[in-house]
Amino acid sequence: MDYKRLGKRIREERLRLHLTQADLAEAIDISDTYMGAIERGERSLTLNTIVRLVNRLGVSVDYLLADYVSDSDSNIIEQFKQITDHQPLERKQLAIKVLRTIFSHFDNEGK
Repeated sequence: MDYKRLGKRIREERLRLHLTQADLAEAIDISDTYMGAIERGERSLTLNTIVRLVNRLGVSVDYLLADYVSDSDSNIIEQFKQITDHQPLERKQLAIKVLRTIFSHFDNEGK
């Protein structure tokens, strides 16, 4: 498991929620030092810590561990939901337009 990548994803979600490392550490009952080490990829996490993290960050375990879970259609859709969940409607609509443009380009590329 790439703990640096996992730590980066945790940090991104923490920042998305405007939390400090100390805030998140307190919320999930770990030390600030341990939280910093997790985000830097220097420490592994127990299952209990992962559960507390996903609950506080409001993400799924699949999303947090997306790099280690197979990319089935349902996992990809769940990842998209996680990314767009807290975005305003206008941004979600823009994201759909961008995806449509990308897929249209792929379709036209083969012709």
